[in-house]
Amino acid sequence: MGKVVRLPDRSESRGLGNGRAAHREPAPLWREALGRQLRGERQFRGERIADVAGRAGLSPQYLSELERGKKDPSSEMLEALAGALDLSVVDLTRRAGTQLSLVQPQPQSKPLPQAGGGPVLLAA
Repeated sequence: MGKVVRLPDRSESRGLGNGRAAHREPAPLWREALGRQLRGERQFRGERIADVAGRAGLSPQYLSELERGKKDPSSEMLEALAGALDLSVVDLTRRAGTQLSLVQPQPQSKPLPQAGGGPVLLAA
């Protein structure tokens, strides 16, 4: 048989040649940025999750998951939430996009290996 190579998980950077991967923060997700905006706006207004969820026509549990970045809302949900917060969808998404654009990507510590220079995965 051949040598078995452990594949790096998604949070590790690719192919550093020595078998060790440099750890870096994963890029923020859209749903996380949107959730921070939803929570920030709700807290700024001094409202409870149940109040905003009721106006938007969804459960407080689902709004909590959205605010924590655990769920991706549909466009219809986004419209309902923006309306419940007296915002437009454009305003809400622009704020989340601005938050994402402020995150500076970290450069890779080493260049990616050339073709054929990395580990090989053998299938059984």
